[in-house]
Amino acid sequence: RNGRHLVALINDILDLSRVEAGRLDVGRISVDPFALVDEVCSLMSVRTASKRLDLRIEARGRIPVSVRSDPTRLRQILINLLGNAIKFTESGAIELRVWHEEVGGGRLWFAVSDPGIGIAPEAQARIFEAFTQADSSMTRRYGGSGLGLAICQRLVEGMGGSIDFRSHAGEGSTFWFEVPLPRAQAPLTV
Repeated sequence: RNGRHLVALINDILDLSRVEAGRLDVGRISVDPFALVDEVCSLMSVRTASKRLDLRIEARGRIPVSVRSDPTRLRQILINLLGNAIKFTESGAIELRVWHEEVGGGRLWFAVSDPGIGIAPEAQARIFEAFTQADSSMTRRYGGSGLGLAICQRLVEGMGGSIDFRSHAGEGSTFWFEVPLPRAQAPLTV
């Protein structure tokens, strides 16, 4: 477990360094949003099962069956957001929602919600800063390096999108992000 934690920390630092150095390569290949979400949820199912949490997926409206984006970056962002939701939630359900907006060539949206511990108002202004957690007791209790959200923000912005959140201490959090997408195929209604 310690070895996995160390490898994750090193990978986070390397990712952040690449982004900060302007070496973030964003690919544009054909991606099936449904397959991507299914793959990420499958990866995270071991962690949700170990904490006896439900993981719910909701697709809203007409989502293209194929879009041009960077599946590696989308996967990394979703894994970070879901990982945080699982880490800071003791019971209940984590929700992953995905939807598509056709405005301006198309935007794909994702939202991750949890009923976890939430984020105190005084910590919210710096939540996307590198090496930042709400307070030092969080690191002791939950672990982590404080890099995940900083990396998510930089990856989303590197893809031309935006990320934000809403949270209340003791009531959980919702993080959402959107990325612009040129559509590869016609939408599928779900």
